[in-house]
Amino acid sequence: MTLIIQSGALPTFLLERIVAATGALTVEPRPPQVVCLHGATRTPAFDGLIPLIEAEHLDWAFVEPSKKLSDFGLICFDMDSTLITIECIDELADFAGKKEEVSAVTEAAMRGEIDYSESLRRRLSLLAGLDARVLAKVFGERLLLSPGARELLEAAQNSGLRTAILSGGFTYFTERLRIELGFDFATSNELEISGGKLTGRVVGEIVDATVKARHLLRLTKELGLQKEQVIAVGDGANDLLMMAEAGLSVAFRAKPATRAKADIAINFGGLDSLLNLFD
Repeated sequence: MTLIIQSGALPTFLLERIVAATGALTVEPRPPQVVCLHGATRTPAFDGLIPLIEAEHLDWAFVEPSKKLSDFGLICFDMDSTLITIECIDELADFAGKKEEVSAVTEAAMRGEIDYSESLRRRLSLLAGLDARVLAKVFGERLLLSPGARELLEAAQNSGLRTAILSGGFTYFTERLRIELGFDFATSNELEISGGKLTGRVVGEIVDATVKARHLLRLTKELGLQKEQVIAVGDGANDLLMMAEAGLSVAFRAKPATRAKADIAINFGGLDSLLNLFD
């Protein structure tokens, strides 16, 4: 295997200990701030060094050598706190004067402490009566792409991958991102609006973890792909089923429970640091 360490400067003393722990055959520095250790093996001795590695704000991953991005055919992203830096529902709640209350439920849902569908109903009920024009304010004034999101997406598109947003968020935001960024597919929850105000409900089926996984499987089948040709990127408990159906699951600045079940965790770098794992 090849061990990739990135997102910061790797101290010499730590590099030497990693080489000894993994039995790496060669060390290849790649600017900027990427070190590849070829012929490395993950061992208990390496696992003992993980706290030191992460204390230096470094990301690491064991990957198959010679793997290319073009070996994949589909990449799926969660939206809130993954493709973008914010939780849209929390920002909507801010305009309603209820951000703290809604954010607490959001955090609990991301940790997996509350069923997502129930958490969404609970949070939306607090937004009933909010002027729907606030949606445009959140999109225009607060929504930012996560670091490296545009670069990763462009690289994936240039390598021939199809792209999707599978989100428990809202269509107002996913559809605009789909159009602006050139995604092939997007699905999320449609907010119910009546008289220009949010009703505190969604239209139709709630897009929860099960629905996100179902859409990933459908896209995989429709595109004639195998599981190992699919990448899924997420950050919370609501992404775990979707990530489990992908050949490569990526936890981006995620909660511990999500990181523990992902193939790759990016804790410090941008989304584009995923590109350093491929030839």
